[in-house]
Amino acid sequence: MPDTSDTSFDLIVVGGGPGGYVAAIRAAQLGLNTALVEREHLGGICLNWGCIPTKALLRTSEVYHLMQHAGDFGLSADNVAFDIAKVVKRSRRVAGRLNAGVKHLMKKNKVAVFDGHGRLAGKGKLAVLKDGKETATLSSPHIVLATGARARTLPGLEPDGGDIWTYKEAMVPEAFPKSLLVVGSGAIGIEFASFYRTLGAEVTVVEMLDRILPVEDAEISAFVRKAVEKQGMTILTGATVAGLEKRADGIAVAVDTGGSTQTVTVEKVILAIGITGNVEDLGLEDTAIKVDRGHIEIGLWGETGEPGVYAIGDVAGPPWLAHKASHEGIICVERIAGVADVHPLDTSLIPGCTYCHPQVASVGLTEAAAVEAGHEVRVGRFPFAGNGKAIALGDDQGLVKTVFDARTGELLGAHMAGPEVTELIQGYGIAKTLETTEADLMHTVFPHPTLSEMMHEAVLDAYGRVVHF
Repeated sequence: MPDTSDTSFDLIVVGGGPGGYVAAIRAAQLGLNTALVEREHLGGICLNWGCIPTKALLRTSEVYHLMQHAGDFGLSADNVAFDIAKVVKRSRRVAGRLNAGVKHLMKKNKVAVFDGHGRLAGKGKLAVLKDGKETATLSSPHIVLATGARARTLPGLEPDGGDIWTYKEAMVPEAFPKSLLVVGSGAIGIEFASFYRTLGAEVTVVEMLDRILPVEDAEISAFVRKAVEKQGMTILTGATVAGLEKRADGIAVAVDTGGSTQTVTVEKVILAIGITGNVEDLGLEDTAIKVDRGHIEIGLWGETGEPGVYAIGDVAGPPWLAHKASHEGIICVERIAGVADVHPLDTSLIPGCTYCHPQVASVGLTEAAAVEAGHEVRVGRFPFAGNGKAIALGDDQGLVKTVFDARTGELLGAHMAGPEVTELIQGYGIAKTLETTEADLMHTVFPHPTLSEMMHEAVLDAYGRVVHF
């Protein structure tokens, strides 16, 4: 068992999310006497209120969708229905199981876990507070801040836990809303829009930019918009919420669409306009640490302006992804421990995944970004409609797109929409990490029948050699 009576450590991590707890484990593996301070739940937002429980919800909606189309598979499923309380209970049970798993990992790796809020208290010092009272003062030459982030709000659209939700309330509804409006069409917004629409709610999405999923390739964004609109979702782009009024019949939301205003009346509003770092009450004001737009500024190795203090994960800025936080934590700790072959994080190698229906996944540059960066590009595409496995699955609507440098054959980016693309994208992620060219991918043998064959065909298409379309 880790010893929490000790207050002197080689390294202290503040925050037990996917960045913090992974950093703590790696530090312990490297022989550092390590402490972790967590004020709420081990596993952080991702495990308890984000990545994992939302995927449990989305899996329910996926199964529900398949049951509604049982006849397409020669099956019969009458009176298909759902119990929202049981749906939520399953999601919470999944999160609870993983939370217990992280606790086990802390014990296994002899990481001392302190329950409370961490605050810098002078050079090499960290105060641990519980209910406003200091319970311990820890010391270490290395303190890693991994305090995560929270939902961003807008004036006049402050979440109230009742009618206006953040992701937290959207995950545990007491009753299923018949209608809702989602503000923001990034990964979080579109995932919740997809979950509620698939289960039957009338969903409107408001996005201030000119397309949904704005960080994705424009062609993929357009494909997904067409797909979700076909499912009955209403998409309003180039639009902002001008105001709202709570009425007896629901919430009347005034939406400015750039020249005209329309009113959408819904039961609930979900705010999904991004996140801001948890930088408050960390004792930063007495340090040389700089905060820019709600996030701590860091260097290549997670170092801040204050010697001996580091920051990783969401609190250190985008991309706001759990796997980025974990990898960043490992790099930071290995650098501290003096590991010889540690390399800075290359964000162009980080895949992004959105688990809506259809799923979206990407890595590297979009076509537009590649052109803007000065590349002459070769672009390949392959539709799911040309793939035998997709047709057999009964889900043949999707697209795989590849972007290559026309001169060198370097894979610059890959972008997908369709079933299971969040599992497929890592193939291109490995290819980019290994600096693979089009020749390497063409010579790779892909198994048949699989969805992954489309990854091969999209490469072949970029060079005029596509076979099955």
